Amino acid sequence: MKLKIEMVSDKNDIIESKEVSINSKSWNKYMITFAPMQTCSKSSIRITMLTTGVLDIEHISLFPQETFNNRSNGLRKDLAMALKDLKPGVFRFPGGCIVEGTDLSTRYQWKNTIGPVENRPININRWNYTFSHKKFPDYYQSYGLGFYEYFVLSEDIGAEPLPVLNCGLSCQYENNDPNQNCPVDKLEPYIEDALDLIEFANGPITSTWGKIRADMGHPAPFNLKMIAIGNEQWGTLYTERLEPFVKAIRAKYPNIKIIGSSGPQAEGKDFDFLWPEMKRIGVDLVDEHYYRSPEWFLSNANRYDSYDRNGPKVFAGEYACHAPDKENSFLSALSEAAFMTGLERNADVVHLCTYAPLFAHKEAWQWRPDLIWFDNLSFVKTPNYYVQQLFGNNAGTHVLALTMNGKAVSGQQNLYATAASDAKDNTLIIKIANTGIDQKKVSFILDGLKAGVHAVILTHLNSSDLNAKNSFETPDLITPKVVHSEINDNKMDIALPPLSFTILRIAR
Repeated sequence: MKLKIEMVSDKNDIIESKEVSINSKSWNKYMITFAPMQTCSKSSIRITMLTTGVLDIEHISLFPQETFNNRSNGLRKDLAMALKDLKPGVFRFPGGCIVEGTDLSTRYQWKNTIGPVENRPININRWNYTFSHKKFPDYYQSYGLGFYEYFVLSEDIGAEPLPVLNCGLSCQYENNDPNQNCPVDKLEPYIEDALDLIEFANGPITSTWGKIRADMGHPAPFNLKMIAIGNEQWGTLYTERLEPFVKAIRAKYPNIKIIGSSGPQAEGKDFDFLWPEMKRIGVDLVDEHYYRSPEWFLSNANRYDSYDRNGPKVFAGEYACHAPDKENSFLSALSEAAFMTGLERNADVVHLCTYAPLFAHKEAWQWRPDLIWFDNLSFVKTPNYYVQQLFGNNAGTHVLALTMNGKAVSGQQNLYATAASDAKDNTLIIKIANTGIDQKKVSFILDGLKAGVHAVILTHLNSSDLNAKNSFETPDLITPKVVHSEINDNKMDIALPPLSFTILRIAR
């Protein structure tokens, strides 16, 4: 039997055509290579039978020949490179609520997402029906992007992988049916999934799951160091299920760090119940989420100054500033920058943080703001992206004290600041957000800086319009600007632009 495979433009022009001969009655994979005659933002693929008969077709996939790092079943180069350019320390996957499912049958099961892509089952998406502007229930998961690909991506972008697994609960927001929660005495398959995942990531090729990883093309371990159990669960429903997970993982893999949850809110009765429980159960980190207003982000820049230094550490697992229109405005980005100075200042408590969500397609999104917007041909880095990138590229290795009148700079005169040193290149890094509408003249005394001339690199991200945002029409409206300067000895005066986030990198 013969098939004709055509690529068709949005104007219904055929831009490439090939024929395929089907020469077996067994399931086989057939691959062809297209070289389209033109670039289209919305093309489609058309399959026509050239001979009569009956033909079963499963798993039709169109991929660019060149993917990020030339990975088989890999990602779009430009989008994955944008992630790598953030210099992320951690990559959390597959997300949050998606691991729960609306019911247990639709929960995310990592074992369904590995092995040959054509054998991975589809699954309905937790967000399939939640948003009113989605007119059709077309939001499904193909699992073409699965846990193996997520691990490889983490490795390729230089980030520690952080998988999130279901804890035996379906989404508590969406499902009140107790039958959709796995009984505590029947959690063994769920716990076994967690143990098997660690073996898949780290086990030798002689182990059951390590061999599967090796057969997929990665004999070396992924060096998984941490795992999150549950997402935004709360109450005793969560804690009584989390506890047996922790005991089993500790017994078999004592070096794996375990992340528990503080629930869906950043304060309140569920939050207040869960934090002491996380200490009692003995997790290593507690996942806090906050999608809040600019005012909340500014007023919480000192949130972690008074946290318990002896308890579990904090993972800010999902956060983004939601301005009134919930767009990626400069207001949201500047508020996040101010808040993140508090994360860095308290790096002894806040060990990890991940912005959420990362990606949104221009014509297929349900939620905003998002870090990177894309269509089929291009993408836009938001002001929020540049804040994350400036922090990621200027993380430093040691946090230093930075004070104004003896206090941490967390809102005085609309200024928010933190400092670090970088032992790798012997530099001093100061991050400072000016959320006021006036220019600020600031004097620094840099204790410990040697006498002489020191080179300074200043990077400003600023806008006079808090509502301004980058778009597909003006993708570079708000971008960092770099200025080279120098200072003498250990004193420095700087004029901070109004509504700005500034990085100073000083050679020591």
